[in-house]
Order: sequence, then structure tokens, then C-alpha cells
Amino acid sequence: MAELMGSRAYCCFRCQNLVAFHDDIVSKDFQATNGRAFLFSHAMNIVLGPKEDRQLITGLHTVADVYCSDCGEELGWKYVKAYEETQKYKEGKCVLEKFKIVKGNG
Repeated sequence: MAELMGSRAYCCFRCQNLVAFHDDIVSKDFQATNGRAFLFSHAMNIVLGPKEDRQLITGLHTVADVYCSDCGEELGWKYVKAYEETQKYKEGKCVLEKFKIVKGNG
């Protein structure tokens, strides 16, 4: 646990539950319905909603909405499956909306 201390972290804006680390950001160039979003290789303390096919800007994907495990706030979504070869790198990764997360202390 000591190695986590000092890591830049992101928390749920509503309850401050730790959800991701800065070092896990894959891209800051994602767009969500309500503004910018970050693609993370890993997120924690989250609950996944049901899987569904969704037509996004980059094509058809199977996704599951992501919720904070403490307060239930919807934070973004997880890519379960990408149907286009160029989008396969997103599989298993989470998009967290920038306005739903705040910088915290890991």
C-alpha cells in the first residue's frame, strides 16, 4: 500500500472514492456526451452496468456503463468489445468523464 501513496489519483467527484491513477491514463482526447473524458487502462472501486451495443463516434462498440462503487454515480463507460479492427485497443479500458472525477491523493 505504501507504493500507492503519493501517486496522482482520481476520485469520484461526489464521494471522493478512489477510482483511477494518473499513470493509467491512455488518452486525454476522448469525448463524452457532456464534455472531455479520459481513457484509462484500469479503474477501481467501480461497478459495471449491463452490456449493450452503442454506436459511438468511432463506430459500433459493446460497452457497459461504469458507476462509483460507493455512491452509485455514473462516471463513464467500459469498452467490452470493439467491432472495428482499428478500435480494438479500447477493449477492457474505461472512459471516465472529466467533470465526474477530481484529483485526489492516492
